[in-house]
Amino acid sequence: MTRAVPKAEIHCHVEGAASPDLVRRQAEKYGVDVSSFLDEAGYVWSDFTSFLAAYDGAAALFRTEEDYALLAETYLSDIAAQGTIYAEIFVSPDHAERSGIGTEGYLAGLGTGLERARRASGIECRMIVVGIRHFGPQAVEAAARFAASRPHALITGFGMAGEERFGRVADYARAFDIAREAGLGITIHAGELAGPESVRDALDHVRPSRLGHGARAIEDPALVERIAREGVALELCPGSNVALKVFDGWEKHPFEAMRKAGVKVTLNSDDPPHFGSSIGHEYEMAARTWGYDAAMLTGFTRTAIQAAFVDEATREKLLGQLD
Repeated sequence: MTRAVPKAEIHCHVEGAASPDLVRRQAEKYGVDVSSFLDEAGYVWSDFTSFLAAYDGAAALFRTEEDYALLAETYLSDIAAQGTIYAEIFVSPDHAERSGIGTEGYLAGLGTGLERARRASGIECRMIVVGIRHFGPQAVEAAARFAASRPHALITGFGMAGEERFGRVADYARAFDIAREAGLGITIHAGELAGPESVRDALDHVRPSRLGHGARAIEDPALVERIAREGVALELCPGSNVALKVFDGWEKHPFEAMRKAGVKVTLNSDDPPHFGSSIGHEYEMAARTWGYDAAMLTGFTRTAIQAAFVDEATREKLLGQLD
């Protein structure tokens, strides 16, 4: 039903988008045993901590520019086949350094993959640099300075990911000031594993135009009203939230309640193969769960493109594809 609907995804971690098949090929290439986090059915984890271990295990198998080009190209080609016309991926300079490839090779490889996918399918993609919250404020500020230096033409945003329950948002505010002063779009993970206080702190101290997740704001009606009033777009990831047991099933997810409250809502897959999802699956499940027709689903795509960290000419071109 939803395959013909044009889609956009603005919340996806690139290493978390590596399919099990691709990871198996990489493991064979490097002679690595992946049985601790991957079996015939897919990724193996039981809670957020073991999910991070599986994520890191898979990410460690991408070690060269060509590895990263293949990762980006494979992911984008797959979602383009699902009808996606625009995507943003989270990229981590901290991971690039820890993997040994370095930031220059990391971004060069990803950029090559983005360009290959664009030439083949027309899909547009931009990169959002993320600092890792549990690495501490200094590390996140370093990531912000890196993003602000504009090391690649397709870097258009800055955000913070990682363990949301670590530290205080106020301790990271300087990093976001650095990114904002450089003209980068601002987003931050909040309201996923932590509650509405995390969202409130993000709004107060970071002043983002978008929130990664934000779903648990539903626990505070006044906060939901504030999000709607301030026009902050939510990068909602229902499949991820259900897989991580933040909500007990799609029908319990607040996506529709947020929409009815006037919040700008978008559909995203987060770390799709880890959660048994894809952007196409997110659109299909939203249609099944809440009865959305093609026009309403396209409206969520429109919201995502309007909130995207992209130049206005490209935005208008993308919006034109929805008419």
